[in-house]
Amino acid sequence: MDRPGKKGLLKTAETQRTQRARRTHEANKGSDSERFRRRLSKQALTRYVREIIFPQGESPQNLLIMRLLDEQYTRTPFYGVPRMTAWLRSQGHPINKKRVARLMQQMGLSALFPKPKTTRQGEPARKYPYLLSQVALVKPNQIWSTDITYIRLTRGFVYLVAIMDWFSRYVLAWELSNSLDVFFCLSALDKALSFAKPDIFNSDQGSQFTSDAFTSRLETSGIRISWDGRGRVFDNIFVERLWRSVKYEEVYMNDYDSMTAAWQGLNRYFNFYNTERLHQSLHYRTPQTVYFQSGETSL
Repeated sequence: MDRPGKKGLLKTAETQRTQRARRTHEANKGSDSERFRRRLSKQALTRYVREIIFPQGESPQNLLIMRLLDEQYTRTPFYGVPRMTAWLRSQGHPINKKRVARLMQQMGLSALFPKPKTTRQGEPARKYPYLLSQVALVKPNQIWSTDITYIRLTRGFVYLVAIMDWFSRYVLAWELSNSLDVFFCLSALDKALSFAKPDIFNSDQGSQFTSDAFTSRLETSGIRISWDGRGRVFDNIFVERLWRSVKYEEVYMNDYDSMTAAWQGLNRYFNFYNTERLHQSLHYRTPQTVYFQSGETSL
């Protein structure tokens, strides 16, 4: 019997290796697909956590700084970037003004004093004046106002928008969002307009409230629009007082571990605020009592 030559042996060995590789590939096809699916699932989960649960992508150190900024701003809302930077350094956090400014902007915080007027790209073409300087509050649904604030989570943060009736301090609607878009503000506005309508609606000049989508919704309903002066937070003082109450009486007493937990806690609080919390400025009545007393004409 003739033995195969060297070339024949090499060809046979190559054929065997090819066959073994093919059999291995077929045998592992299922496991490869499973590993691929698991990898996709892991990537999807990571993307979900980053974009849905904690979309802001801030580091744990920045989240700590933001918690400190939030608490200090609630105590001293007249602190701007220089004072906040100095205060953080005094607390043992070496940090520069640029970083503080970025985080405060991310949180929607600004000091309570007028800022120099500067040109801002993308400002709305139409301006609305501040209408509340000489207005006497005499009835519910005379003036509503709105604002957005930062709500901290254990590992992230969300934004809260609320709409309040000035006369009664009644919180008509509120919403949470993990981004500063206009949609959650429109959702809160739609909820409030579903059962009442104010004569005047006041807000700051944030991009959410100056957008065509928001102002057109008000104008279509026949509501007069009032805007705060740039940087003049005291023009919307009732909502600023609401934020202090929300922070001290609810947020700082609870560490929300998720957006769902924040929603549940705030839902309980706003129910309490409207229906049980007695307000000295309302002669120790609740906002709900004052708002729904149709015969009420003055405080």
